[in-house]
Amino acid sequence: MQHIEANSGEDDLIRLLLKRQSELNSLLEITRAINKNMATPVLIQMLEVIFQNYLHIGRLRFLIEDEGDFVCIAKYGGEFEPIRELYKACQQLKKVKEPAPLAGSKNPVLTRYDYFIPFYQKNKPIAYALIGNFDWTDEMLSNDLNFMQTLINVVLVGLENKKLFKERLLSERFHREMELAGEVQNMLIPVRVHKDSFVELNARYLPHQNIGGDYFDFIRINDHEFLWCIADVSGKGISAALLMANFQASLRAWATVEDDLTNIIDRLNQIVLKNTKGEKFITMFLAKYNQNTRKLNYINAGHNPAILYSNGEAIQLKLGTTMIGAFEDLPFLNQGEVDIDPETLIFNYTDGLMDHEPDVSKIWNEDRLHGCVVKNGKLSPEQFNQSILDHIGQHVKARPIDDVTLLTLKIF
Repeated sequence: MQHIEANSGEDDLIRLLLKRQSELNSLLEITRAINKNMATPVLIQMLEVIFQNYLHIGRLRFLIEDEGDFVCIAKYGGEFEPIRELYKACQQLKKVKEPAPLAGSKNPVLTRYDYFIPFYQKNKPIAYALIGNFDWTDEMLSNDLNFMQTLINVVLVGLENKKLFKERLLSERFHREMELAGEVQNMLIPVRVHKDSFVELNARYLPHQNIGGDYFDFIRINDHEFLWCIADVSGKGISAALLMANFQASLRAWATVEDDLTNIIDRLNQIVLKNTKGEKFITMFLAKYNQNTRKLNYINAGHNPAILYSNGEAIQLKLGTTMIGAFEDLPFLNQGEVDIDPETLIFNYTDGLMDHEPDVSKIWNEDRLHGCVVKNGKLSPEQFNQSILDHIGQHVKARPIDDVTLLTLKIF
């Protein structure tokens, strides 16, 4: 009798050792798959196989948190419930922190399962497992539940690592894209200083990030006419930079063959609309000056109005149209014309100059900008731009929330 009992004890020990060996092998296979960066469906399939074939679990529902919501990424056995019903059922057990039996539950969803296993990270639920049709023995129940927890935790860590790796790749890709876009933009922006006997120009560009959508240009059309523009392309990154490149090429092409600014704007609107299908737009201020007639023609296409200073007074150049690239046919299109006196200063800027965070509209707004123009309008373009930036640094003391471009001309 004692010999039989001894053999039975040895058999139990052997079965326990074999079971532990199988557990270790299962964990090793899952770990290897994670280290090889196997796809998520492969990991989930491996988890289901272990639960079905090794632990003999007939029904499984495995829910994980994904961007504030829960999704069911593993399920087999029985009729599948809607995800909202599963989630609500698990939410009823949100105070449960450890594996818990579901015998006696009154919830119609939970009654189909034997055990509920929650997973937390810093007191925040990140996953739930519902185990059903589980053929357990009392002696091994605690061990089996611990193994389930360990196995699922390993999978959760693997999924989190894959998520972090993907985010890192996306971040690196984003930074590379921004670098490329910055290179494109640097090639597009002309010299920021220009001076001849008729005009002096100075530009400042302060990007909010590596690359923005601001753009300006100065084009000498012939020996007595020049054209300039300042623009803001919606969006960031390489797509905005490429749109800007196409926009610059189109502007320069049409400016050399078309005298009428309204025709140039209309052509640019069609080009931008065709290239972006209405998904991006451009605000811009476009002006052309004739040195012989001393007439300035301009169109403001939904942009911050340029400010013209002459003889102690400043006016805004508002006439024009809406932004380009948003409508197939511009709803209205008006061209402004101004006679230019000697020593006239024209200040152009993008909306980043006015937008700061937190809101500083009480101490910095268009009226105060207008006052700065009147106060400093007799300065050279370089001195004028610096005076605007100095004023913001002294009185606003807040970081702009967008790129800032200043383009100032003085016409002699």
